Amino acid sequence: MGAALIMIFENYTSKAYLFFDMLPIDWQENILPFWEELKLTTQVYVLIEEDIILAGGLVFSKCPPDMTYYKKKADEWFEKGYLYLGFIFVDETKRNRNLGSLWLDNVKKEYPENGFWLAIEDENLHKFYVRNGFEKVETVKNGELNEESIYIYNP
Repeated sequence: MGAALIMIFENYTSKAYLFFDMLPIDWQENILPFWEELKLTTQVYVLIEEDIILAGGLVFSKCPPDMTYYKKKADEWFEKGYLYLGFIFVDETKRNRNLGSLWLDNVKKEYPENGFWLAIEDENLHKFYVRNGFEKVETVKNGELNEESIYIYNP
């Protein structure tokens, strides 16, 4: 019987590009041009197994550039002590293993005193975030046609 694989939750901020490489191209276009400035106020966390990134995401302590349409409201969440979770991604070949939930659980442990907020466009993710302790608090417009739902998590 083989040894069980060990999954590790690790801060990859200094190696962020290894995580960014696995993101969809349109996500990369939203983060890469701004990373040099963002890395001062943003942490990258990943779940790895045998040196392979399975899942990851970013924890922002200041408004990311793709949220400028919502900056005033975002700043209110930051002022209340909430951190923004963004670019949460699970490798497509590793999905349905609860990795997204495991990533969120580890982030919550990393910042036990903080609440979190996030924005989603895909309403199919609603059940996932509610199951992980998040509550939908509002919907905002992102451009003419797009809407995003804002979710918060309180410790």
